[in-house]
Amino acid sequence: MFTLPPSQVLDVARKVVSIFESRGLKCCLMGSVASYLYGVSRAPNDVDMVVLSIDYTQEDLKAMLVQSDPHFTLVRSRNPRATYRVLWYRIPNTYKRCKVDILIPGVLNVPDLPPNSVVTNARYNLPIMPLIPQLLLKLQGWSDHRASTRTDMQLKQYLDVRDIDALLDIVCNKGARIDDPEWHWVPDAMVADAQSTLKTYLVLASPQSVYNWRKAGFSVSQPTSSKALVLEESDFN
Repeated sequence: MFTLPPSQVLDVARKVVSIFESRGLKCCLMGSVASYLYGVSRAPNDVDMVVLSIDYTQEDLKAMLVQSDPHFTLVRSRNPRATYRVLWYRIPNTYKRCKVDILIPGVLNVPDLPPNSVVTNARYNLPIMPLIPQLLLKLQGWSDHRASTRTDMQLKQYLDVRDIDALLDIVCNKGARIDDPEWHWVPDAMVADAQSTLKTYLVLASPQSVYNWRKAGFSVSQPTSSKALVLEESDFN
């Protein structure tokens, strides 16, 4: 597997944005690319794009990209029961490729965000998920990876913790809070799920981050133990 430099991953993201915008579709980045553009140091290795429309299925949107640029290709999932195809972008004149995930509101609890809430990264001119929802989705990703039956997915939880804590630092440095009026559109269920997940996160993953979560407006208690994560992580070393 080739590792792409961030510049190439961002180039792929630009191509996706350009094609969707040419079709009148608003979209924004989430996942590791969005975190990177907010200032998290870990380099992204794939593209997660949310299209702010329910007029198309995810498969329709993937096909739209493939039809618009021959460097996009669809391949069968490694899961024999999967009904979807996996989208890749092959870097021109190389053997490298970048995985591209296309999401729509409602999938993986992605909220139906107002188009005017999308943030544009000034340096790279790319649209990204608003900061607080991005943090909540990363926290959800940690929970999903931890609960997975696949070892490769479980291992991602440790990278998730570093990303979440780094993103939380950025939230606090910007003075953002979950109870700020600008986040009135974030679903109550999404906030409630985050509060519930934090009970486990602060015990098993990052007890030292409790003060930053409080600073960001979350109601959290002081964790009593972090022994469980140490034991789990040692099993993979």
